[in-house]
Amino acid sequence: MPVPYRYTAPDPEGEAQAPFDRLFDLFRQLLEHTAGDAAEALRWLTELDRKYGLTDSAYGLGDFLEDLRQRGFLEEEPDGTARITPRTERVLRQRSLEEVFGKLRKGPQGGHRTGFEGTGGEPRPETRPWRFGDDLQRLDLTGSLSNAFLRTGIDRFDLEDEDLQVFEADHHASMATVLMLDLSHSMVLYGEDRITPARRTAMALAELILTRYPKDSLDIVAFGTDAWEVSVKDLPYLQVGPFFTNTRAGLERARDILRRRRNRNRQILMITDGKPSCHYEYGRLYRNPYGLDRKIVNRVLDEAVVCRREGITITTFMIAHDPTLQEFVRQLTEANRGRAYYATLDELGSYVFRDYERNRTRRVR
Repeated sequence: MPVPYRYTAPDPEGEAQAPFDRLFDLFRQLLEHTAGDAAEALRWLTELDRKYGLTDSAYGLGDFLEDLRQRGFLEEEPDGTARITPRTERVLRQRSLEEVFGKLRKGPQGGHRTGFEGTGGEPRPETRPWRFGDDLQRLDLTGSLSNAFLRTGIDRFDLEDEDLQVFEADHHASMATVLMLDLSHSMVLYGEDRITPARRTAMALAELILTRYPKDSLDIVAFGTDAWEVSVKDLPYLQVGPFFTNTRAGLERARDILRRRRNRNRQILMITDGKPSCHYEYGRLYRNPYGLDRKIVNRVLDEAVVCRREGITITTFMIAHDPTLQEFVRQLTEANRGRAYYATLDELGSYVFRDYERNRTRRVR
C-alpha cells in the first residue's frame, strides 16, 4: 500500500532562517577581511546591500542586526560600537576549519601516530601474547581460542592466560606546537592580501588541535619587528603592522615556550611570505629591508640549528615565489633538518593539515 503524502503550510520561521544564514555567511567573510572589526564589516555589508539588493522588505538589515544580538553573535560597547562575541570567535574558527580542512575525517582524539607500538591508538593486524594490564578490548578472540584448542584438544577445552592473544596498536604521542604568524608589512604589499588566508589557516589549525587533539598544546607567536605571544581568541583580530621581519626573534620566543613544555615531541609551524629583514644585537635594531642581508640570515640559521639540537622541528610554509627567498627557506630547512612547503595562498591550509597529521618524529627535507 503506497504511503500517503502529507502537505503542510509553510513555516514562517523556517523561511526567515534562510536569509539570516546567507547574510551571516557573508558577514563572517567580511569579518575575516576586517580582522574582526564588526562595525567595519557591517558598513561593508550595508554598502553591498545598497549595490546588490541583498535584503528585501520581508527581511532587512535591521532584522539581521536584531537576530545577531538575540543569538549572541553581536554586542555593543558602552559607546554604542558593535563588536563580536566569544561565540562569534568560536564560529569563525569552526567555519575556518570546515573551509580549510573540508576533507578532514573524524578519528581518535589526542594522538599522533608514531613508529612505536603501544597499548593505545589504532589496532593493527599483528598480534602478541597477552600481558597483565593489556586492554581486553583488543583481545584476538579467534587466535586465543585456536591456541587453547591446539594445547588441550576439543574434548577437554580449557582456556589459560598463556592462550590469550591481543592485537598490537600504534602508540599515540602528544605534541607541543607553536604557530608563528608573520605580521610584517609585506603581507599586504604588492596588491595581494596574504594575511587573510594566513589568519584563516591559523584559526583552522587552532580549532583542529582544540577539538581533535585535546592532549596537545598550542601556543601562538606573532612576529614583525619583534615577537610576542597571542591567545587563540585573539586570532581573528590579528592585523599587519608597519613591521620589519624579525624571524630570529620569533624562533627565539617559540623555542622559549617549547622549553617550558613537558612534551617530548615539539615543533614550530611558521607561516610567512617574506625574507628576514632585521634582528636585535646589543639592544640595537639592525635592519636591511633591501634583499637578503647575510648578517641577518646567519642569525636566523644559527637559531634554526639551536632548535635542531633541542629536538624542535621547524616547518616553514612559504607563500612567496621569489627564487631567492625559496633558497633562504631551503637553507633554513637544511640547518634545522625540518620541513618546507612552497604553497600558494589557496593551497596553504591543506598543506598545514597534511603536515600536522603526519608522524612528528619523521624528518622530511
